Amino acid sequence: MQTTVIQTNSVFNKQLTGEISTLRTFASNFSSDHQDINDLVQDTLALRYYSRFKAGTSLKAWLFVIMRNTYINNYRKIVMTQTTLNSIEEVNTFSLHPELTQNSGEGRFILQDIENAMKQLSRKLYQPIELYFRGYKYCEIAKRTGVPIGTVKTRIHMGRVQLKQLLKDYDYNA
Repeated sequence: MQTTVIQTNSVFNKQLTGEISTLRTFASNFSSDHQDINDLVQDTLALRYYSRFKAGTSLKAWLFVIMRNTYINNYRKIVMTQTTLNSIEEVNTFSLHPELTQNSGEGRFILQDIENAMKQLSRKLYQPIELYFRGYKYCEIAKRTGVPIGTVKTRIHMGRVQLKQLLKDYDYNA
């Protein structure tokens, strides 16, 4: 029985190896950087999904779906990290270095406006977004608030949208 599993793994690994050049070509649709392409192929070939492959289905199509989803998930992580860092840096710049604004009075007004806007959020939106801006991860916020992680993400998104609306006077891009 165990030799059949080993043989099946060996056959599957040979099939995977045969798809590497196709995966590299497909990965070039997502990035032109060779290192990013190699990383994406490596992540796709990781055998964490092996048990989900169904014999008789297209290995290439299955691998393409894994690669696309891996790319999307990685992209979302990067965007969220950059967005969080930018938001935190902006708030920290005003709170730690009010002299960087036109004057310290302006910095205090901005912080007061942010605090007032936060207070206008409902409790169900305030708590997750406040924890999020303090640096907690979604799973940690879910544990602290007792709501599912998807609900946490939705509430943070809704809170950010409301804060953006409440603080629209500070939108310098308009």
